[in-house]
Amino acid sequence: MARDLNSTQVQEADIVDLAHDGRGVARLEGKAVFIEGALPGERVRFRVIKRRKHMDEAGLVDVIAASPHRVEPRCAHFGVCGGCSLQHLSAAAQLAAKERQLLENLQRIGNVQPARVLPPLRGPEWAYRRRARLGIKYVHKKGRVLAGFREREKPYIADIKRCEVLLAPLATLPEDLAALTETLAIREKLPQVEVAAGEGATALVFRVLETPGAADLEKLSAFGLERGLQIYLQTGGLDTVRPLSANPVPLAYSVDGGKVVIEFGAVDFIQVNRDINVSMVDAAMTLLRPEAGDAVLDLFCGLGNFTLPAARRARQVLGVEGDASLVAKAVGNAAHNGLGNAQFVVENLFEPGTFGAWADERYDLVLLDPPRAGAAELLPRMARWCPRRVVYISCHPGSLARDAGILVADLGFTLTEAGVMDMFPHTTHVESIAVFERRP
Repeated sequence: MARDLNSTQVQEADIVDLAHDGRGVARLEGKAVFIEGALPGERVRFRVIKRRKHMDEAGLVDVIAASPHRVEPRCAHFGVCGGCSLQHLSAAAQLAAKERQLLENLQRIGNVQPARVLPPLRGPEWAYRRRARLGIKYVHKKGRVLAGFREREKPYIADIKRCEVLLAPLATLPEDLAALTETLAIREKLPQVEVAAGEGATALVFRVLETPGAADLEKLSAFGLERGLQIYLQTGGLDTVRPLSANPVPLAYSVDGGKVVIEFGAVDFIQVNRDINVSMVDAAMTLLRPEAGDAVLDLFCGLGNFTLPAARRARQVLGVEGDASLVAKAVGNAAHNGLGNAQFVVENLFEPGTFGAWADERYDLVLLDPPRAGAAELLPRMARWCPRRVVYISCHPGSLARDAGILVADLGFTLTEAGVMDMFPHTTHVESIAVFERRP
């Protein structure tokens, strides 16, 4: 049981590690102390905030001896806003920490190590986010609207003016949306706004709990026109998202050297980091190495982010995805790109017992891009598919490590390569890619 302390006792310690949530780790009398804002290699003063049976949580008082990797955070709201947690650590050190976490998870959970560690995929350190969900709240005590991400470790919306990791034209959205919302009659019925940027258009989706009146609609339209943004309203579930104006410009992005263009909806899942997604698709094709006669299986295919580039190289590709609306758009994307050898199936990949006939076929190559839960449920099917190579895109090193252990120990594969991708600079999210070759 955690216990808040009012003690003002200040202690000193050396920081020996970085926790997965970005806190520095000290060890005192055999007990771990997690210290917000501290970095490995530092000597710090701290004050314990909560004591637990096996570990304590603490706040940083000051740094006695700083790490050479400590840098000045760019964002004025760092430490309050929960969007970023590692701006005080150099970009190179962030990547090194994420690589260590990946390799440690593979060894500890999966009992495997890659024969080769891939160089990290890097992109811009700032202004990289093309997708975000911003909270909106009229705060009576402040007498104004706040817009932005949640505060760190708290449910409140952080009082911020700009975001340094949003694409540059969108950096001032928190302040701009707060100012707009304050003028609306429904300002207390507007809990969030989603932003999604394509290469030729950007959409804002206003989640509204009450239908806006004519005056509010006019203000929303004017806001979009002034900033070159397409405005959508969401009155209920995702199926209620509608544009304010007729014939909005389709949202789209390109991959594979511009040879594949993928259209998406304003609330569809796309990779947050535009530049890393381009590099990731290129890396996946290089590592998968599809040949002209191959049949490729792309699991958790979404809009066809990997399916369509693979179809440019292979004889046929089957994309499988549980979201029917994404599959419908993937089919359209294949048609727009002239890739008739890309087929798609709607299937809940977490329920192998319901799989259709596609799951009984054989495939030369398999690509996996599962959510955080990983893909353990469907891995036994690999024995039937019998691919010579599997490329696994992961957003959680723990589930990747578990699945890697299954592929290697139970299914006859070797982990040949693995590495991290800097999809979310300044956060603790670890994105990675791994390659498995079937043993003879």
